Amino acid sequence: MKGLCQRFKKKIAEDLGKDFPDDPQDQLMGAIGAVFKSWNGKRAVSYRRIEHIPDNWGTAVNVQTMVFGNMGDTSATGVAFTRDPATGRNKFYGEWLVNAQGEDVVAGIRTPNPLNNDTKNKQNEHLASLEESMPDLYQQLFDIRNLLESHYRDMQDIEFT
Repeated sequence: MKGLCQRFKKKIAEDLGKDFPDDPQDQLMGAIGAVFKSWNGKRAVSYRRIEHIPDNWGTAVNVQTMVFGNMGDTSATGVAFTRDPATGRNKFYGEWLVNAQGEDVVAGIRTPNPLNNDTKNKQNEHLASLEESMPDLYQQLFDIRNLLESHYRDMQDIEFT
């Protein structure tokens, strides 16, 4: 692994003409800068033109602590919506996986568990919901859902690990 890192660092130095920063703060600031710079990238500009999105809206960056959802049966990850994204119905909606990372929920490798009884369908009705498996966690998410709904009064996306 160390050798692989060294090869990547060498490639970065060759392509960019400067060394990859070892300082975590410099890495973070570089990553944030890259997101803001991407706003003016060719594809982003084309997309805004097609979708009639004003240039002065800008973009956002989320910086958060990384946690692992794949550390065993007490870890999980999921995606929830404050409303049903297909119908707009005002019901808490989503899916989750135990012992997984966020990408696993949407990748289709495993069948995600339903968030609650409202989310159950033919494909997942045999799987335990988050409400059943981790009721305290579900209640925290439900409370956050209610705060988001009362503040924004529109559907919000929640990704959790």
